Amino acid sequence: MLSATSVALRAGARRGAPRAAAAALASAPNGIRGPALAGRRGLSATRTLASFPAKDRTREIVAQTLSSIGSKREGQQYLKLFTSTSSHSKFAVIKCGGAILTEYLDELCQSIALLSSLDLYPVLVHGAGPQLNRLLEDAGVEPQFEEGIRVTDAKTLGVARKLFLEENLRLVDRLDQLGVSTRSISGVFMADYLDKEKWQYVGKITKVNKEAIEQSIEAGYIPVLTSMAESTDGQLLNVNADVAAAELARALEPLKVVYLSEKGGLFNGEGDKISHINLDEEYDHLMAQPWCRYGTRLKIKEIKELLDTLPRTSSVAIIHPSDLQKELFTDSGAGTLIQRGDKIQKATSVSDFKDLDKIKAALIRDREGLDAEATVDRFIDLLRENPFTAYYDDALQCIAIVIPAGNNRPLATLATLAITKSGWLTNVAENVFTAIKKDHPSLVWTVNEHDENLTWFFEKSDGSFHHNGSVLFYYGCDLRSEALAPVYDDFVSNGRAMLGDSNLEARLRRAAQTANQALRDSQGQA
Repeated sequence: MLSATSVALRAGARRGAPRAAAAALASAPNGIRGPALAGRRGLSATRTLASFPAKDRTREIVAQTLSSIGSKREGQQYLKLFTSTSSHSKFAVIKCGGAILTEYLDELCQSIALLSSLDLYPVLVHGAGPQLNRLLEDAGVEPQFEEGIRVTDAKTLGVARKLFLEENLRLVDRLDQLGVSTRSISGVFMADYLDKEKWQYVGKITKVNKEAIEQSIEAGYIPVLTSMAESTDGQLLNVNADVAAAELARALEPLKVVYLSEKGGLFNGEGDKISHINLDEEYDHLMAQPWCRYGTRLKIKEIKELLDTLPRTSSVAIIHPSDLQKELFTDSGAGTLIQRGDKIQKATSVSDFKDLDKIKAALIRDREGLDAEATVDRFIDLLRENPFTAYYDDALQCIAIVIPAGNNRPLATLATLAITKSGWLTNVAENVFTAIKKDHPSLVWTVNEHDENLTWFFEKSDGSFHHNGSVLFYYGCDLRSEALAPVYDDFVSNGRAMLGDSNLEARLRRAAQTANQALRDSQGQA
C-alpha cells in the first residue's frame, strides 16, 4: 500500500522537461512541476534567418535564436569559449556529405549564417558521393569500390571534378544569398597516389596548405573547400571527404570537428542515439559490444585516431545539419559528441585521496566564506566515519560525493557537486555523472532554483519537485516507489538541508550565515 505522500507525488510530479522547466521555475508557484511544462518547446533555430537586415537587427535575431535553443548562460558561455581561441581558424571544421548538400542545403546554410553573424568562421569541406554515383549510372558507368574506396579512373575523375565544382558553387551561392561572406578555395590538399594500380586517381593527403584558409578567415570570409587534392605535378586526385576533413582538422587543431549526418548521430544496439562518448573511459567497452560493427565501428575507430592527434580540448560531433546550433551552444547538444575525455577517479575512503589538501580546495572552490575551510574539514571528518564514493578527474575540474542508500536513507544521495566553468564546457561534469549512474541506479539531489546550470540537472533527472526556492531531482525511481516518499517529506521539511551534516552545500551555507550574523552583531555592538 502506498503512503498518502506517495499518492500525492504520483498525482502531481512530472518527468524532467529540461529547458522549458528551468525557465518556468521563476514564474511557477512552489510545488511539484506539472506536465504542462513538458509541452513547452523552444522556437526553431533554423527558420529565423532567411535574410539578413541591418547589423543591429541581425544581432537581435541571433540573441533570440540562441535563447530559443538553450539558456542565456549556455549561449554566452560557449560563445566566449569559441571566440577565445588564439586564431579564428581554430573554431570548427565542418564536413558536409553530398547527401546533405542535396537534401538539407537550406538548413545547413541557415546554420552557417547564424555562426557568421556571431563572427565565427567554420571551415567547410564537402564531397558529392551520391551525386557522383547517379551521374555515373546515368552515363552507363557502374561505380567501382575496392575496400570501401572508390576506384577513380580518368573518366570518373573528369565527371567528379566538374560535379564538385558545381556543388561548391551551389553551396557558395546559397550562403551568399543569406549574406554570408564566403571564399571557395582550391589547392589546399596536396597528395600522393594512394595506390595507383588498385584505385588509380585516388589520393592520400600528404600536406594541408592552411595559409589560404587562415588568410580567408582573417579577411572575414568562410572558406568552402572540396575534398579534391593535387599531386606535386598538378594531377587532380580524388579524396574521400571524411578523410579530407580529418586531415584538415589535424592541420588546424580546431575546438570542434563536425560531421553532418542525415541520421543525426551514432546509435546503440537498441536504436537509441548515443549522446556522448568518452573515449578514455568507454572505447574498449564500445568495441566489445555486439552492435558496434561495420560503419559504426569504423567511424568510432577513425574518430579515436583523429582525436589522439589533436589537443584534449578538441571534440568531434556527429549531428544533423538543422541541429548545428544546439550542438554548439547547449550543454545537452543534439547528436553524438565524442571526446578523448578524462579518466574519472573514484575513492571510497578518505585515505584513497592522493592529495587531501587539493580535494579540500576543490570542495571549497567558489564558495569561500568566513568558516568555509573549517566546514570542509568537519565534512571530511564525517566522511572518515561513513560510507561514501567520490568521483573526480585528475585536474579536479569536477568532484562529486555520493552517500549510498542505508538504513536511514532509502536512496543514494548526491551530497555535493563542485565543478569549474572549464569542467562544464569540456564535459568533465558529463563524464562524472556517467560514472555515478553506472554505480548508482537511482539517485536524488537538490539544487538551488537559481543555479545557472539548472537546465543540465533537469536533463539528468527523471523527475523533480520544486519547493521554497529549491529543486529536488531524482532518477532511477518512479512515483510508485515507497523510497521516494520519505525523501520528499524530508525535502519539504528541510529543503537543501535534507541530508543534515552529510550535505556539504547546506553546511557551507549555514556556516556563512552564522559567520555573517556574528560579524553584523559585532559591528552593531561597536
